[in-house]
Amino acid sequence: MTRKLVAGVDTSTQSCKVRVTDAETGELVRFGQAKHPNGTSIDPSYWWDAFLQAAEQAGGLDDVEALAVGGQQHGMVILDRQGNVIRDAMLWNDVSSAPQAAALIEKMGAAPAVDGEPEDPIARGKQRWVKAVGSSPVASYTLTKVAWVAENEPENAKKIAAICLPHDWLSWRIAGYGPVAEGEDAHLDALFTDRSDASGTIYYDAASGEYRRDLIAMVLEPAEGDQSAKAHADAIVLPTVLGPRDAAAVKASPAIAGGNVDGGCLIAPGGGDNAMASLGLGMAVGDVSVSLGTSGVAAAISENPAYDLTGAVSGFADCTGHYLPLACTINGSRILDAGRAALGVDYDELAKLAFASEPGAGGITLVPYFDGERTPNRPDATATLSGLTLTNTTKENMARAFVEGLLCSQRDCLELIRSLGAEIKRILLIGGGAKSEAIRTLAPSIFGMDVTRPATDEYVAIGAARQAAWVLSGETEPPAWKLTIDGVETGEPTPAVYEAYAKARG
Repeated sequence: MTRKLVAGVDTSTQSCKVRVTDAETGELVRFGQAKHPNGTSIDPSYWWDAFLQAAEQAGGLDDVEALAVGGQQHGMVILDRQGNVIRDAMLWNDVSSAPQAAALIEKMGAAPAVDGEPEDPIARGKQRWVKAVGSSPVASYTLTKVAWVAENEPENAKKIAAICLPHDWLSWRIAGYGPVAEGEDAHLDALFTDRSDASGTIYYDAASGEYRRDLIAMVLEPAEGDQSAKAHADAIVLPTVLGPRDAAAVKASPAIAGGNVDGGCLIAPGGGDNAMASLGLGMAVGDVSVSLGTSGVAAAISENPAYDLTGAVSGFADCTGHYLPLACTINGSRILDAGRAALGVDYDELAKLAFASEPGAGGITLVPYFDGERTPNRPDATATLSGLTLTNTTKENMARAFVEGLLCSQRDCLELIRSLGAEIKRILLIGGGAKSEAIRTLAPSIFGMDVTRPATDEYVAIGAARQAAWVLSGETEPPAWKLTIDGVETGEPTPAVYEAYAKARG
């Protein structure tokens, strides 16, 4: 019997990965990868080129019966009526729109308090945003980036015919669509997405399943005025939001995928990278993943929407019909890179130095907000080292402080999720940063509980492949693929380290 093949695509900040997978077992069959350019504002054509290179490296997709795309969240891709990208995509880690995020909170909170709302207009604004769309504005979210364009590039704002996200745009291109000549139909209405990625725009309410075009109109006002902005917002094409196991109305272009498959290659809804990773890990209620990549992300599975009225925890949807309360730091594994560079050592040497120090790094605390920060929301912050003396300023203590600083920043995220009533039964440690021996060893002590370490793998791509297999199967539940666990890390809790960190960050 010929096995059925599916493909999972991970279009991330740094690269595109294509995983061709056995649909029934989840077994890896072929793999390809290609780099994306660095930066916080990127021409999406680079994503397309990288996808084609990765697909070719993976042996092509002619025999693939279904595929799905997992993508970096929040990135703003704006298209004109001909399907041209109007300007470079502003990515999740572009903090240019921090002033717009703050202004949106102020605007939402301007009306007087009602029904016990806070008297402080900022707190009131955050609460109203959370109640409206699950999250309060920060610079990462798509809507704040549209607001930035409206204020700084009004002519570009007026050209917007469609707004989509990286995974939406790439799925659309895989279906064979793209820029067309003046007067031709670009088929913008073929754009589609899923609940997880749509919920990260803050103009989609995952609880009601509705786009909030009134919020888009609000941010377009500086470019067009009140009435024109409302008409424009109503006319903008927003991707159709598919259910977790719905196939898109369009199939992959045979020139891209499924050329040798009868009936062509189905395209699954896709999703945001964090939701896709949770699907790849087979996470259930009570599980929390801590992913240490470019960013640091703590995400839990919840049966019900999570509303953090302070706005610190994002109330996203997952890829199965549940919810994904998530706290994210801009600074992730690159904190270790900064430590290595400062000390002139490699990862192994950094770990050895850290192990030679004691918990608390001799009194040195790193607050690692190198590129600003999202959790807590401090876009203009920089990193600080405190507690330095002539006695404790050693390579060993410095190395330990960098490792502890990264882990304490993730503990912040875990505590925020826990504060919403989420029971954390199991922590899954994943991402490139999880390869660090120092991180693996010290994580249980900082987090205060055992840490499960799945085998190092491409869980976003696995999740995308699993979703593709789910859609292909037509079953009510995703296929049960085995998760390989490399080990469970244990350690004596060191609460004083986190207490010192909390005091230092304020």
